[in-house]
Amino acid sequence: MNKSLRLVADIGGTHARFALCSSVSDIKQISVLASDDFPSIEAAIRHYLSEHGNPRVETAVIGIANPVLGDHIKMTNHPWAFSIEQTRKAIGLQHMYVINDFSALALSLPHLPRNELTQVGGGPGAKNTPMAVVGPGTGLGVSALIPTPKGNFVPLAAEGGHVSFSPENEQELILWREARDEYGHVSVERLVSGPGLVFIYETLCRAQNLTPEKYSPSDISQRAIANTDLLCRESLDMLCAILGTVASDLAVTLGARAGVYIGGGIIKRLGSYFAQSPFRKRFENKGRFSSYLAAIPVFVIQSQNPALLGAAAYESADG
Repeated sequence: MNKSLRLVADIGGTHARFALCSSVSDIKQISVLASDDFPSIEAAIRHYLSEHGNPRVETAVIGIANPVLGDHIKMTNHPWAFSIEQTRKAIGLQHMYVINDFSALALSLPHLPRNELTQVGGGPGAKNTPMAVVGPGTGLGVSALIPTPKGNFVPLAAEGGHVSFSPENEQELILWREARDEYGHVSVERLVSGPGLVFIYETLCRAQNLTPEKYSPSDISQRAIANTDLLCRESLDMLCAILGTVASDLAVTLGARAGVYIGGGIIKRLGSYFAQSPFRKRFENKGRFSSYLAAIPVFVIQSQNPALLGAAAYESADG
């Protein structure tokens, strides 16, 4: 097989997605494995390669839902822990690059097909300016692509989901107090995530002296969209409003006038509700800078495996 064949992966706490490619335009043989089925990332990689005839692969690019601070990776939401270098040697790779999953998602942005993006407000975006990406799922991922004078982009390895939450109104102040009492520091991830949606719902119930139902995030979303449960609807509206503030803070911090992209598993499942939600109004609610935000487009990523596309687009500093 082609010597330039590359293994790309998107590793999360629940699923490990693998594919083979030689460029961003020929990603193939995508497999989704359950992370819990394998004792290590090495075992999962070996299984994937054996399922596809053990092709000759010299380079792997792994996007992982974890900070990447050195050679040793210990996942925060899964038991896997490994040395990048030892894993590279064990599998027989020339190069193995491990990057944050939202860095991989950021790298996908210039390559996403327009028909896999849903625009929510804003104009066409300003060329040659940063692109930001934020995505609520199990947690809240944040990254961006910064343009360089050479015409390419540098992805940020960021942990912006852990910035401090700042309430905008009395209801959000109730959320902040409850979260502070439970967690101490209140990050935006505590509210803008799957667990955060449940937390919002349960807090709103208690504020009205009601016993919360044992709803999952998808239960709350489905009832909210169907408008069959007022507290579910209010909870989802609040999550979208807070996400609007988070996204606009990110946009003004980075000067991301090319656009803000929303990934993760929650928002793309909301369909037409999201465009009608409080998100965009809050996104543009920046006082003297409201017109600045009004021009910035927001795109919901609808692609199935954008992080694999970003891993395929990754170019290492050492070539």
